Amino acid sequence: MSTSLGHGKLVGSSELALQIKLDTGETTWIPRSVIHDDSELYDDDNNEGEVVVKTWWAEKEGLA
Repeated sequence: MSTSLGHGKLVGSSELALQIKLDTGETTWIPRSVIHDDSELYDDDNNEGEVVVKTWWAEKEGLA
């Protein structure tokens, strides 16, 4: 299952995670392993778009 976090913009990255600023104004680190295949923002080359993550992670982080 997947959950959309809305539109986001890449503001930083590491080997294991992307730092994304969501339209809500919140900035969060999202592990690359929980970014869903449907996400428009998934790596350093695609730096803006809809952010879709695995539902279990979004719920764990209080984002769903």
